[in-house]
Amino acid sequence: MCGIVGVANLREPKPIPEELLSDMLGAIRHRGPDGFGIYRHDWIGLGNARLSIIDLSSGDQPIGNEDDSLWVVFNGEIFNYLELRPELERLGHRFHTHSDTEVILHMYEELGPGCLNRFNGQFAIALWDERQRSLFLARDRVGVRPVFYTLAGDQLVFASEVKAILQHPAVRGEIDRQALTETFTFWSPQPPHSIFKNIFELPPGHYLLLKNGQIQIRPYWQPAFVPDEPGRSSESYLEELESLLIDSTQIRLRADVPVGAYLSGGLDSSLTTALIRSYNSNRLDTFSISFTDPRFDESAFQGQMAEELGTDHHEVHCDYRDIAQAFPDVVWHTETPILRTAPTPMYLLSRLVRQHNFKVVLTGEGADEFMAGYDIFKEMKIRRFWAENPDSKLRSRLLFRLYPDIQRMGASGAFLVGFFKRGLLDTTSPFYSHQIRWTNTARTWRFLADDAANKLEPDLALPEGFSNWPVLSQAQYLEVVTFLSPYLLSSQGDRMGMGHSVEGRYPFLDYRVMEFGGRLPPDLKMPVLTEKWLLKRLGQKYLPERIWQRVKRPYRAPIHRSFFDPQPLDYVTELLSEDALRATGYFEPSAVVKLAQKAAGGGELSEVEDMALVGILSTQLVDHWFVRGASRQHRSVLPETRLVVDRTGILQ
Repeated sequence: MCGIVGVANLREPKPIPEELLSDMLGAIRHRGPDGFGIYRHDWIGLGNARLSIIDLSSGDQPIGNEDDSLWVVFNGEIFNYLELRPELERLGHRFHTHSDTEVILHMYEELGPGCLNRFNGQFAIALWDERQRSLFLARDRVGVRPVFYTLAGDQLVFASEVKAILQHPAVRGEIDRQALTETFTFWSPQPPHSIFKNIFELPPGHYLLLKNGQIQIRPYWQPAFVPDEPGRSSESYLEELESLLIDSTQIRLRADVPVGAYLSGGLDSSLTTALIRSYNSNRLDTFSISFTDPRFDESAFQGQMAEELGTDHHEVHCDYRDIAQAFPDVVWHTETPILRTAPTPMYLLSRLVRQHNFKVVLTGEGADEFMAGYDIFKEMKIRRFWAENPDSKLRSRLLFRLYPDIQRMGASGAFLVGFFKRGLLDTTSPFYSHQIRWTNTARTWRFLADDAANKLEPDLALPEGFSNWPVLSQAQYLEVVTFLSPYLLSSQGDRMGMGHSVEGRYPFLDYRVMEFGGRLPPDLKMPVLTEKWLLKRLGQKYLPERIWQRVKRPYRAPIHRSFFDPQPLDYVTELLSEDALRATGYFEPSAVVKLAQKAAGGGELSEVEDMALVGILSTQLVDHWFVRGASRQHRSVLPETRLVVDRTGILQ
């Protein structure tokens, strides 16, 4: 795992200053504290900050091919590199390292951009072809690893994180009001947008090709949820799922450093950990989060699973003040506003992992999206059933089965029924499954200062035949492309792990497992309202009943109490003051001040008010770090290990 940076000339050759590349690498040193390398050419400069996991002795980047005509810097892992290397050697390619990075070079020589279809991994790749004078920039299928880019005069500037791009003297940070509205609707800007004007995110499953001053961006993969034809038995699917998960877990243990696992106490991470344990006799360390607030705490289940599997278990305990104190650093790493505090305990968890001298952990993300585990899928099924007879009192009461705690809002449940009845009959909309979520989140717009071109639907080019997919398949696709990739794997995943130089690996996001989930018939994923049915059947083999039969509990963390219980920290008071709000200009000061006063007075905030509060505070912090330039002072010094390849005439 690493961080990458680069600057490419579009129109004429001129050496890229080494100092600029060093400054860019310094801004993302947390991604790779073990060393850094630079490649310079008259047309391009590349940089890599390395977190050494595979081939510790000879895997430093940049790496060139046999004749030094191709050079690569790389962030991530190619998990099937051991299978690909012999194939390339039979074709005559010579290797000088034992790293997965070098496999990228030789596979690109063979297949060009088609090499991406051969890689089983999580990656951002920047590859320079001296002969063709072209830059190839690529991102993994679902965007586990990030890459951003912008045009600065006659240069293309790119990096794993925006803070590195902002080191370029011609680039400034400015919040895009439309992207801010997207965040206050979909929870994050939708790729290719970032929160910053004219700074873009390369979408998952895409590559960028720069040649002769022209930039082309093309897709090479997208999630598809087209079920197999009927006729195959559930036992056959179960056997395939088990085989795929065993292999996807095992190849993610490939490392020259110890590998641990996150253990939440739920089905997904427990199953991943159990698969590690079942096929490896080595010591296994597991890591989890506990909360002072019992509404969020799952430590009892985590402890049970750790004892069951015999792991060396470690726990980070979070109270309200822990979250508030870490939040500014969390936003420095996310580089974008967030509507939940949930990333913060993940940031503290990765710190715990690093304190125990681990660089790699396996985790269970992706199962809910591809095996149908979220309540949003159940909501959609209930609402469609209800829409067939909208006057039915019985059908609407299925919502109480989904949300039994809602009874505290009133014996009649009128609030719940009214909430989910909005847009009930709009069943022909391709966004039907997510309209309730987006409409509810958009209630935060009342705090925004101006009227951007607000929309309740994302700008998506839906796959061919999408309207003919099963309705569960449509909902799963939307969850992957609007939420998993731009928010969950970024703000709650990559950024929180790499904040402490920890790499997360995701067996459920192996492309073979994802494609299996896409082919799996809906009635084997969610028959009626039973989530992850087939995965639970697999869980019966590896897990105790109290774990695999658990009702899914969404991971969340306290919000307003974190910032106002018992007293707000100084930065909270300052950033939510009327003067600070007027200075940034993103929000209506009077509305925000009233919200803060309600939270400070001990009032119970609604879900929307909680989202608005953390969204406003994180936006103010984004402005502080990246618009007003505080991130430049936050930058770390460079590591001592240096490898500089200068193709402008000097080799160091």
